[in-house]
Amino acid sequence: MKFLLVGINAKYIHSNPAIYSLRAYAGEEYKENIELAEYTINNRKEEILADIYGKKPDVIGFSCYIWNFRLVKELLEDISKVLPKAEIWLGGPEVSFDGPSLLEEYPAVKGIMTGEGEATFKEVLTYYVKRTVNSDEDDDLLRGIKGLVLREGRTGEREPLDLDELPFLYDRLDDFQNKIIYYESSRGCPFRCSYCLSAIDKTVRLRSMDKVKKELQFFLDQKVPQVKFIDRTFNCNHEHALEIWRYIKENDNGVTNFHFEIAADIMTEEELSLLSVMRPGLVQLEIGVQSTNEITLREINRFVNTGHIAKVVEVLRQKENIHIHLDLIAGLPYEDYDSFVKSFDEVYAMKPEQLQLGFLKILKGSPMEAKVGEYGIAYQERTPYEVLSTRWLSYEQVLRLKKVEEMVELYYNTNQFRHMLPILEQEFSGPFAMFEALAEYYDKMGYFVNAPARSSRYEVLLAFACEKNHSRTELYKELLTFDFYLREKAKSRPTYAPEQEKYRDRIWAFYCKEEETPTYLQAYTEYHARQTMKMTHMEAFSYPVWEKEPERIAARLREESYVLFDYQKRSSLTGDARYYCVEIP
Repeated sequence: MKFLLVGINAKYIHSNPAIYSLRAYAGEEYKENIELAEYTINNRKEEILADIYGKKPDVIGFSCYIWNFRLVKELLEDISKVLPKAEIWLGGPEVSFDGPSLLEEYPAVKGIMTGEGEATFKEVLTYYVKRTVNSDEDDDLLRGIKGLVLREGRTGEREPLDLDELPFLYDRLDDFQNKIIYYESSRGCPFRCSYCLSAIDKTVRLRSMDKVKKELQFFLDQKVPQVKFIDRTFNCNHEHALEIWRYIKENDNGVTNFHFEIAADIMTEEELSLLSVMRPGLVQLEIGVQSTNEITLREINRFVNTGHIAKVVEVLRQKENIHIHLDLIAGLPYEDYDSFVKSFDEVYAMKPEQLQLGFLKILKGSPMEAKVGEYGIAYQERTPYEVLSTRWLSYEQVLRLKKVEEMVELYYNTNQFRHMLPILEQEFSGPFAMFEALAEYYDKMGYFVNAPARSSRYEVLLAFACEKNHSRTELYKELLTFDFYLREKAKSRPTYAPEQEKYRDRIWAFYCKEEETPTYLQAYTEYHARQTMKMTHMEAFSYPVWEKEPERIAARLREESYVLFDYQKRSSLTGDARYYCVEIP
């Protein structure tokens, strides 16, 4: 008997920890009865269907989430036609709250496993194994398994597991090459944000620290690139968070990065102090701000002080050692377009490495779902159930925000234009106005349809900036040149880069001197000057584009200054090359 567990991920670098956890919990006894299959939403339905058919399963279980359920539904329409004897089960957050209607819509589905699935799956698997041996086993046994939705109704709610009962998923890493490793040290969330399914799970359960440390050490020993904690609010238990952070600091392997979702408003001084001495790139923090509108925050049960969050983020940023990701949600109750602009500008001012402009999704079973009528929310009928309009935000405004979101992704979150954007922002009333104007420019030029290549975005931004203020063209060109060479060791020079022919002899003399007595390029002593010149880059600038204060950047230098870009040394937060301002006689 083969039970095939199917996970369909959003991207190739993702994995589905749920199906691995189900297999691990079932134990060695049933190892031969379980097969896993992972795909992405970019696979065609026909490809997935053919692959599942080739595995010849007796039972199929689909792990269902908001990002993959549309594709799962398409598969359900055809899978029983090619595998008529295979029984089909669904599980996951996307099917845990409307099981009866789904069973009515899809006759081929045998049942649905709701909520936490490890123990439920093991009992269902046991039923199938026994039925294979003893054909007298019937569906009465299924009705005795808690946590199911069958055509006869629900079988009762299952008690949450002790997290220490869950086996470690990653006894070997063969299945996770070039993929993000997901790990959970807790389940549940103490907060009640109305848009989130965690509002339903009112308890927080912790995995024992002995197990957590042992499992983290495995990742450290294997030098995996990134471990992403999927704990809902990692620092809701301060001692738990501190002990884990202390452990990864003390056992840092210099390679592995750990990602945590935290609540900044409950950060303690002790936590901030510890994080401030982490190796740059060791820790990555994601913080959900969602809105700075106090009425909105109260309405969605987020009782936070945005000013305090800003102070915490500022403390975290001071040491320049932690990648910070801040989240906003458009479409929340009592937030109109102007209010969202204010929220955006206030969060942007916190200067995170990434700012995610997301859109409210009406998740099945969430408290928000019960209030869509009161809030006048119209949302997509199918996944991802994203907001179309609200009492406060029109569909036209949502579309405008969508375009702004794309500009933020391309020009801010890529970290490619970190020196250009603050100067360009001076031409507008605020950062949102800048991205909104850039979106309008994209619309006018047809770039939303024919998207420019990554390298061409510099030219597009230059043309946009010059259209706004042509008198600063020379400054804009140098800023973009600086940003370009921070990221790229390019073979061909960008078209907008200022002419450098008159500086060639001085630059060559610098490299020759470095070959004889290295000061900046001590890591290149085995190379000749011409080789080193090809491996690094030097540029002469007329403006101090490396400065942090916009007023200083815009003041032209009395004479050119030279910047050396070293691509062997890059920032662990932004990927920028290390650079040096060099004196050349």
